[in-house]
Amino acid sequence: MGTIMQKEARLQAERDEKERLERKKKEKVLQELEFKDLGRRENELDELRQLLEDNHNAVVKWKAEEAEKAKWESYIHCDGTPDPSVQQEINTYMSLWREEPEVNVTKVLEQCTGAIQLIEKLSDLLKETSNILDIQKYHEAITNLQELVHLKHNLVTEDILKEASANIDTQTGNMQTVVKDEHITLCLWANLKRNPRFGGLNFEEVGLGFEIPKQLAVSNIAVRILHTQYDHLSLLARMTHTRMHTPSSRSLTGGEIVQEEINVTREEVKEHYSVQHIPVEEEDQTDSKSTGGQNASRTSLHSTRTSIHSAESRQSQIQTQIEALNGSVERDLSSSLSHLNTTEVCFKVQVVDLMQYSPLGGVFYYDVFHLPPQARHANGWTIRQILDTGLEAFPYPQKGLQMNGSLNSKLDDIEGLGSPLVGVSVTIPGHVMFLENPQVARWDATGKQWRMDGITEVACSEDKSKIAFKMDSFQPFVLIQDTYANFPFKSWELKPLGQDSAVYTIKGDLINVSITVQGHKCMVQTLEQKCPSHLTGKWMNSTALQRAMQDSGINIFVNEFTEKYVTTYGKDPLTEHSAYEQMALFSSACAFTWSRWNAKCGPEHLVMQVCEHLAPGPVPKDRLCLYLLGAQRSQRLGISESSEDFSPDHCAGTEFHSTFIHMLQDHMSAEGIARTRASHNLFVDTVQSLLCATRPLLYA
Repeated sequence: MGTIMQKEARLQAERDEKERLERKKKEKVLQELEFKDLGRRENELDELRQLLEDNHNAVVKWKAEEAEKAKWESYIHCDGTPDPSVQQEINTYMSLWREEPEVNVTKVLEQCTGAIQLIEKLSDLLKETSNILDIQKYHEAITNLQELVHLKHNLVTEDILKEASANIDTQTGNMQTVVKDEHITLCLWANLKRNPRFGGLNFEEVGLGFEIPKQLAVSNIAVRILHTQYDHLSLLARMTHTRMHTPSSRSLTGGEIVQEEINVTREEVKEHYSVQHIPVEEEDQTDSKSTGGQNASRTSLHSTRTSIHSAESRQSQIQTQIEALNGSVERDLSSSLSHLNTTEVCFKVQVVDLMQYSPLGGVFYYDVFHLPPQARHANGWTIRQILDTGLEAFPYPQKGLQMNGSLNSKLDDIEGLGSPLVGVSVTIPGHVMFLENPQVARWDATGKQWRMDGITEVACSEDKSKIAFKMDSFQPFVLIQDTYANFPFKSWELKPLGQDSAVYTIKGDLINVSITVQGHKCMVQTLEQKCPSHLTGKWMNSTALQRAMQDSGINIFVNEFTEKYVTTYGKDPLTEHSAYEQMALFSSACAFTWSRWNAKCGPEHLVMQVCEHLAPGPVPKDRLCLYLLGAQRSQRLGISESSEDFSPDHCAGTEFHSTFIHMLQDHMSAEGIARTRASHNLFVDTVQSLLCATRPLLYA
C-alpha cells in the first residue's frame, strides 16, 4: 500500500513539475512576444496614423472641391433660388411669394416644389452648424417656409372649391377631384347634393378614402385629404422638443408605446400640468396656419377643473336634465359623468417619442371646410359672393350638446359627446416599407407633437398595403414604425468584390440588407422582394443612401439614442471606432464577419472572423480565423467559431501587434497587401462611414 501511495505521489509531482515548466515556457514566450511588439509599436502606430491622416486629408480636400463646384454651378444657373445661408435672401423670397396672387394649381405646385427643396437645404445646414445664432435663424426660416407652403395649398384648395358647382359629377351630384404631383396628392370632395344617405367616398386612383356621419352628409361642407410626401410636422416637433421622453430600459422584443396614466388630486392638477404640458383630452386645437384652419373646439385642463366644480355643486340638476335626453346620449353622458371623479383626474395620453418611432410615407392632412359660396348664373351674368375669410374650417365635433342653454353651459367640457367618429382609409405609399403593422398617430397642434390617443378601430390588411381607422375629429395623421424594429442584428459580413469594391451585408431581426460599395458610391440590395423599387439599383453616396433607406422604413443605422432602446453588450467606443477605420483600409482584400465570441470577450475587447479573400464568390468558412482586438494590441486567437468555450489565448506560432492591420498582414499574401495599399481614399471613407453608421460590433 505504501509503495502505491509513493508511486502516485511521485507521478503527481512529475505532473506538477511538467505543468510548471510549461507555464514558465508559456510566460517566457508571452514576454518575448510582448517585448517584440513593444519594440515595433511606435513604428506600427505611426504607419497607421499616417495612412488614416493621408486618407482623411484627401477626402476633406475632395469634399471641399465638390462643395465649391456645386456652389459655382448654383451661381451660374441663376434660377432665382435664394442662398439658404443668407437670411435676407430667404426673407425677400418669402415676402415676394406670399404677396403673389397666383392661384393656378400647376404654377403654385411648382413654386411649392422649389420651397420644399429650399427647406431641405436649410435642414442640411441646420445639421451641420453648432452656432446658436445660425440654429435660431435656420429654425425660423424653416418654420416660416413650412407655413407658407401650407398656406399656398389652402389657397389652391379654396380656388378649386369655389368652382365646385361647375365640376359636378353627374352620377353623385357632388364634386370630387384629385390633383397630384411628385410631392403632394390633393383629394377634394364638395358636398353639393347633401344626401343624408351619403356615407363616404374612395378616391380609387390614389388609394385614399373617407367616411363621414349623417350630420356632416347634410351639411354644406367640403372634405380634403392632402397627402404630402414630405413631413414638415415631425420636423417641427423635433425643433420644438429638444428633449424627448425616453424609457429607462427596453428589451429586445419591446417596442410598444407606453400609455401614461397619472392620477392626481384637484389641488395637484395645476402643478402637474405646468410640468407635463400635455393636454388632458384626446382632442386639441389645431393651428390654422399648419393644418388648414381647423378650429374644432377642445377641452383644456382649466375647463376640466371647472367641470369638476360644476359636478360638485349641481350634480342633481344635471342628472335631472339627463333623463330628458334620448337613450343613446343618456348612456354616453352618464358614463362620462361617472368617470368624472371629484377628487381625481386621469390623464391618458400617448405622445409619440420621435427618437424611438419614425413617421413614414409623409403626412396626411384630413380636413373638413365650409364650402365656399358657389357662383349663380342669371341672365348671362355670373354672380358670386366674395368673402374675405379665406378657407374656413368646419367645426367638428360641435362644442357641447344641442340642448337647452342651462345644461349646455355646464357640459361644454364634455364636448362632442355622442358625435360619431369619422373614418379614413389609406393605401400605404409604395415608396415605404413597413417591417411591422403600421401604427397611426395624429397631430397635436397645441403641443406640436404626435399622439396616438383618439384613434380607434384600426384595421390593417394582411399584406400591410392598406390601413383604415377612425378618429373623433379631422386632424393630420401619419403612419409610424419602431425605428429600431430591425435591431439587434443577427449577423453581418463585409466581403471584397475587387479593388475598391465590396459588399456589406447585415442580417437584421426582420429583414436582411446588402449594400454594394463601388468607389464612393453605394447601392442597396435587400434579400426581400418587397423592397421599394426606387431604392434598389440606384447608386448614391453613403449619406444619401442612409437618408433614403431610413425614409423608406429600412433602418439599420444608429444614432446617439439607439443604446436607450436596443440592448447591447457594451464595447469601448474608441477601440470600436479604431476597428472600423482599419477594417475600411483593408476592405478591398479581406473579408470580415460576425463572431459569437464578440459577446463573450468583455467590453474592452472585440472579436471578429477575418481572412484574405481575393477571388470572387462566397468566403470559405474554413479559412476564417478569429482575431481579438484591444486598445493596446491585436492577436489571433487559438480557438475557432465552433469551440465549446471562449479562450483569450493567442494562436501558437503567431505574434502580437499594436495595430489590427499589421496583425492581418502577417497572414496575407503580397498581392493582398498591395491591393490594400492601392485602395482609393473615397472608397475607404465610404466603407468606414457605413461601418460607423451601423456599428455592427456593438449591435450584432
